Amino acid sequence: MGSRNQIVVIGGVAAGMKTASRIMRLNPFAKVIVLEKTKDVSYGACSLPYYIEGHFDDLEEVRRTPVGVLRDEKFFANCKGVEVRTLTEALEIDSKQKKVKVRNLENDQESEIPYDKLVLATGNHPILPPIPGMELPGVYPLKTMADAENILSRSKNCKKAVIIGGGLIGLEVAEALVHNGLQVSLIEMKNQVLNNALDFGMASLVHRELKKNGVNLCLSQPLERIEARNGKVCAVKTPEGVVDAEMVVVAIGVKPVVALAQKAGLKLGETGAIAVDDHLCTSDPDIYAAGDCVESQHLLSKEKLYVPLGSTANKHGRVVANNICGRAEKFPGILSTLVVKVFNQNGARTGLLPEQAQAAGFDPVSVLIASPDKVHNYPDCKPIDIKLVADKKSRKVIGAQIVGPGDVSKRIDTVVAGISMGITVDQMAQLDLAYAPPFSAAMDPLHIAANALRNKLDGIMESLDPQELRVKQLNGDDFVFLDVRSPKEYEEVRIPGATLIPLGVLRSRVNELPKDKEIIPFCKLSLRGYEAALILKGAGFENVRYMEGGVLGWPYELETS
Repeated sequence: MGSRNQIVVIGGVAAGMKTASRIMRLNPFAKVIVLEKTKDVSYGACSLPYYIEGHFDDLEEVRRTPVGVLRDEKFFANCKGVEVRTLTEALEIDSKQKKVKVRNLENDQESEIPYDKLVLATGNHPILPPIPGMELPGVYPLKTMADAENILSRSKNCKKAVIIGGGLIGLEVAEALVHNGLQVSLIEMKNQVLNNALDFGMASLVHRELKKNGVNLCLSQPLERIEARNGKVCAVKTPEGVVDAEMVVVAIGVKPVVALAQKAGLKLGETGAIAVDDHLCTSDPDIYAAGDCVESQHLLSKEKLYVPLGSTANKHGRVVANNICGRAEKFPGILSTLVVKVFNQNGARTGLLPEQAQAAGFDPVSVLIASPDKVHNYPDCKPIDIKLVADKKSRKVIGAQIVGPGDVSKRIDTVVAGISMGITVDQMAQLDLAYAPPFSAAMDPLHIAANALRNKLDGIMESLDPQELRVKQLNGDDFVFLDVRSPKEYEEVRIPGATLIPLGVLRSRVNELPKDKEIIPFCKLSLRGYEAALILKGAGFENVRYMEGGVLGWPYELETS
C-alpha cells in the first residue's frame, strides 16, 4: 500500500478503531480518517452494566486505556496518527467515484471525502418493538454511554424496574439494578433465558440463581404493551397479567446497521447483515466490513450467523487492516462462544448444542458432569456443571456448556482451543492441564467430563441427563430413582421421590431393589451414582442408567430440612 492511499473508516467503536490503529502500525504513512456520528469513540459497551452497578464511578473509564489515558480524538491523532471526525454522519457511498458524502452534525454542512479503501464498521442498533408505550420516558435500551447514564440516573429515583429480554445484557442489567436496591422483574418471551446459548436444563440453573436473588422471572411471556400513568411508566402488560414498573430496560437484541451498505448496492447476507468473504471484503473489492454490521460463519456447522460481540469485532479489525495493507489474512469463523456472570452463577458455552449439532449433520453424544472447580478442601472451592458434546463417529469435541459459581472461563477457553484444533474427546482426556489445589484438582473437571463421555461413547455405561429424567417423571414412568448419598446429605437436601440406599451399604441391600424395573442411581456429583450403576450391573440388574450431574446438576425442585 502506497503512502498516498487514503482509507476511510465509517464507525469509531471497536472494529473501526482497531482497523484504523492496525493500519497505522503497518503503514505509518497511510492517511486514515474515521467518521463517527456520535461524540464517543472507542468505548467498551460491554462494561456499561457494570458502571450501572457501581463497579466504577467515572463513565469515561469505558473510554480509557489500561493506564488511564482517554481514547478521544486527540489521543488517536497524537498516539496513532489517525484522524477521527466525531459528530460526522456518513450519508451516502459513491462506489464508482470512490467518495463518501458526509454531514457535520454540529453545523449541518455536507461535504465529500475520497477514499482508496473504505471500511464499514457501522455496528448495530437495539431492537425496539413497535408496541404501545415504547416511546414513553423511562423506557431505555442499553447501547451507548448516554443510555447507561440515563438508566443509572432513573434507577436512583425509583423502586421497581422491568427488564425485557433474557439475553446477556438483560441478565447483567437485572443484577446491576438488584444490587442498586430495586425490585426487578425480568420478562422473556421464550421459556428460558439465554435461549440458543444454553439448553433448557443448564439455563434452569441460571433461573434458580435469578429467583434466589429476588428477580421476578416471567418466562414464556411476550410483551404486549408498556402502560403509563400521568405520562410516566407505571407497568408492563403480558398475556399473564400486569407487572408494576417505574422504569423499563429493553434488551431483546440488536440488528446490524446496514442502510448505508444497502443503499450503495452492497450484498447483504441471509442474516440481514453485510455479506463478506473470508477476507472480510464485501461485494465491492474496495470496501471491507467488520464488527457488528457483518455476518459470520460457524466454524463447525458452516452456518451463516449474526452474533455481535466485541471480541469478534476486534479480531475483524485486525484482519481487515492486514488485508488492506497487503498482508493477506482470512477470518476463520466463530464458535458462538460466550461467558456471563449472573449474581453468583457463571455461565459459558461454545460450539454447538446437541440439537444444533444434529441439525448440522453431526451425530451428537453429550454428557453432564458436576465437579468442584478446585481441590475440594481448598477454601474457595466452588462447583461447576459441564455439559460436553462430541460427534459419535469422529469422537471430536463439538460443543460445551459450563454453569456454576466456580471458574468456568478457563474451562470454556480450553474447549474453544480444542475444538478449533479438531480435538477428540480422547485427546481432551489426556491434556496436560496445569494442576495445583488453588486452581484445579489433579483431574480437572474437563478431564472428568471427557472420560465420562468416553465411557458413554464406548458403551461402558449408560446414563441420562436431568432433563431426560424429568420427562420420565412427568410421563409417569415406573422406575426406581436411587439416591446413593449418605443419610446426612439426604437430610440436608434431596430430590423429591428418590429412594435412599447409601453406596456403602448398596451391595448388602441390592435385594431390596426390583430387577424388573429400571434403576437410576445418582449422588451429589454422580460419581457415586456411576459406581452404584456398576455395582447393580455386577449384581445382575440389566436396566440401569445413572443420572448425570447428580444433585448439583438437578435444575428442578429440591426438598430441604
